[in-house]
Order: sequence, then C-alpha cells, then structure tokens
Amino acid sequence: MFSKKHFATLSVATVGLAIATMAVAGPIEDRQAKMKAVGKSIGIVGKMAKGQSDFDAALALQALTDMKAAAADFETLFPDGSGEGKTEAAPAIFTDRAGFDAKQADFMASLDKVTAAAPADLKALQASLGEVGKNCGACHKAYRVKKN
Repeated sequence: MFSKKHFATLSVATVGLAIATMAVAGPIEDRQAKMKAVGKSIGIVGKMAKGQSDFDAALALQALTDMKAAAADFETLFPDGSGEGKTEAAPAIFTDRAGFDAKQADFMASLDKVTAAAPADLKALQASLGEVGKNCGACHKAYRVKKN
C-alpha cells in the first residue's frame, strides 16, 4: 500500500515521464499536455504550501523542476495558425507576440529562481510560490480564453 508521500513521488515521476515521452501530436495538443503537467506539479507544491500535505523538500524540488521542464520552450508551441480549434489560446498571443514571450520569460525566470533556491522549508516554498503563481496568473489573465 502506498503512503501519501509515495503516491506524490509516483505522481511527480509520472509527470516527468509524460513530458519526456510526449508524442508530437500538434501544437495545441502538445501545449495542452504541457499545461496539464504544469498544473499537476503546481498541485503538489500548492497542497504543501496550504498545509494540505506534509512538506517534503525533495518532492517539492522535483515538482518545481518538472514544472520548469514542462514550461520550457512553451512559447514555441503557439505557431501562427494554432489559435483556432479546441484551444484556450487568446488571439492576443498572436497579435502581441512580444508581450506573450515576455510573460513566458518572467514565468521561466521565477521557476529558475525557485529551483535554484531549492526551498528547504515550508516558509521558503510558500514565499517562492507567490512569484511563480503571480507570473503564471499574469499570462493566463492576458493570453487565455477560458472556454466552457
């Protein structure tokens, strides 16, 4: 039987494996898969930060590292013409490419910072997630259209 810690470790490993073996299906499918991987990782560290799961420094760092790997080169998954279809990509991505790329750079910079610092305790994790969340949310606010 798995403990919560083992389950969370297995979840992080699964995210990493999914990213590493992701088949190239197309830009929309690829970016959706990567966004789900980012969401899964943020869920792991978010639960720790909220006290809903025990803080585990190694697991937190792995989740943040997996998030960084999933988000790397994310901007390349929005080529011209990929704003139509089953996607939440806002038209602004394609009309304000410089702004979109800047938001992605900010998000990556916050992930670089938090993974380099390797949060050693709950307070450090909570502090670092504020910047990561702010940068993640800023991009969603400007460049995402939530569809029902």
